[in-house]
Amino acid sequence: MTADPRFDQIIDRRGSHCIKWDMMESIYGVPGQDGLAMWVADMDFRPPQCVLDIVAKQLDHGIVGYFGNDGPYRDAIRWWMRERHGWSVDADAIFTVHGLVNGTAMCVDTWSQPGDGVVLFTPVYHAFAKVIRANDRRVVECEMTYDGTRYTPDFDAWDSVIEREGAKMMILCSPHNPNGRVWTRAELEGFAALAKRHDLILVSDEIHHDLVYPGHSHTPMAAIDGVEDRLVMMTATTKTFNIAGSHSGNVIVHHEKLRAQFAARMAALGMSPNSFGLFMATAAYSPEGAAWVDDLMVYLDGNRRLFDEGIDAIPGLKSVPLEATYLSWVDFSGTGMDREDFTRRVEQDAKIAANHGPTFGLGGAAFLRFNIATPRANVVEAVARMQAAFGDLQ
Repeated sequence: MTADPRFDQIIDRRGSHCIKWDMMESIYGVPGQDGLAMWVADMDFRPPQCVLDIVAKQLDHGIVGYFGNDGPYRDAIRWWMRERHGWSVDADAIFTVHGLVNGTAMCVDTWSQPGDGVVLFTPVYHAFAKVIRANDRRVVECEMTYDGTRYTPDFDAWDSVIEREGAKMMILCSPHNPNGRVWTRAELEGFAALAKRHDLILVSDEIHHDLVYPGHSHTPMAAIDGVEDRLVMMTATTKTFNIAGSHSGNVIVHHEKLRAQFAARMAALGMSPNSFGLFMATAAYSPEGAAWVDDLMVYLDGNRRLFDEGIDAIPGLKSVPLEATYLSWVDFSGTGMDREDFTRRVEQDAKIAANHGPTFGLGGAAFLRFNIATPRANVVEAVARMQAAFGDLQ
């Protein structure tokens, strides 16, 4: 497996107001001193040097004021989407929000009313359900089919659920978090057809679209024909370049009517972007940033293979094969243990903080989610701890 000093370096994040490392004891009971934080979806790597340099330049200047002339920023987004994803984006279609959880909440606020249903394909990123409920909307869960190795859509079953529950919009995670699927074009066409059959706004969260492993290729939902009149795209630099603290992201809306509706809500709420987020995104969406992402994916692929091999060697455990993301979804159903038992072993015996499966909705009860975007030494240590914690199953 390829070593890389940029990613192998262990950076102690404890005491830096880092939720991932500083709050795992209060949330999971995993001691900060010798625990491993593998829950929050940020990476334990520094972003590319071009991003660090632009932040340093702004601080050296000494004045932190309002951001103006966002043309280069929009051009950087358009360049990235064209070069990396084959997607042509209009500059006027780009709205900047304070991260994609905020973007999700903005979409829910714009295109639904209190009491309306919003469809999620579960198990799925837990923040979606949180903001839907916080906005006094109903979560309509459409559970995916899981065959013990792979998740697939079940459109026939979902038609019945949506007809029974009713809904105004659907949120698709593409690539999917937490199961790591990269949806095929045929599957994306199926999601688009589902939205059209039930007259739903389709919000496609594609925050993980740059984090795709060899042998797989991401297709933007915007490339699917016949869905533009109901499509809202969401993208961000934050997951790709590990700059989540910048709290920036983009809602991209090409359809004129939808664009006007979203612009009206942005104006009504007085939304304006964080200048550091715009500077960082502009620097990241560059040839230097692209080269860094390519190297990152080589490193993450090594972590993925090491983690999967180590977990799959434990009888009763299965790490669902990742096609994208750095979030491994581990199935404990084969152990025959109840959720409290296997979770206790992970948190108290292995001293690892991982996300609890039920927070991701229907289908998550027998799972934990592990973040493998960390120096390889931490992955090696995590595997060793897990094998020891479940050693009686050997």
